[in-house]
Amino acid sequence: MAPKLAYCDLGFAKVDIDRQRRRGICEVIYCPGKTKEHLKKISRAIIKENQDLLLTRLEKSIFVYLKKSFPKLKYNPLARLGFFIKITKSPAKGLVLVISAGTSDIPVAEEAVAILEVTGNRAVKLYDVGVAGVHRLLDNMEIIKKAKVIIVVAGMEGALASLVSGLVSSPVIAVPTSCGYGASFGGLAALLTMLNSCSPGVVVVNIDNGFGAGYFANLINA
Repeated sequence: MAPKLAYCDLGFAKVDIDRQRRRGICEVIYCPGKTKEHLKKISRAIIKENQDLLLTRLEKSIFVYLKKSFPKLKYNPLARLGFFIKITKSPAKGLVLVISAGTSDIPVAEEAVAILEVTGNRAVKLYDVGVAGVHRLLDNMEIIKKAKVIIVVAGMEGALASLVSGLVSSPVIAVPTSCGYGASFGGLAALLTMLNSCSPGVVVVNIDNGFGAGYFANLINA
């Protein structure tokens, strides 16, 4: 008998059904740019292979369409994440702390939290503690120092990641957001600040990439 293919060829897409084994997380479907019919076919292929189903940047109207075919599909509207978890996870021992500078950064932070939770991590939120009122951050040092990994989500100038990293021994994953006025250039200013952090131990994902931050934090915490 021929060995089972490591991907499912749908013609328009080749679904990587071996990624759960290789990486610990299934192939995740990025929804923008895909038709709802294609999303349904990809989702069906993943579920048929007994994989977890994760759909990022999923609009509510498309979720409603998909749920008709997959009644067990759930939706986090703030994170815009659709998910159907089929594989039982062993809870990770470490704590992942997700910090946001402001309330406008929360949707990106929630995407990271949602990814962490569906992959079996214990995630704690600490929101609206940006550098404009640093005492709000310092009042929470007990939980900050308990974290094995910290995700810092910030727009504007993006200084919070460096500040947090200078206070802790754990790795910091910095997420620049597109929140800010004109000269923030849609998150580019925050991205450059985070890339130029003077505090060692900071890694940076792309602008608004809460998914990438949650994914990487899961790899560390696992």
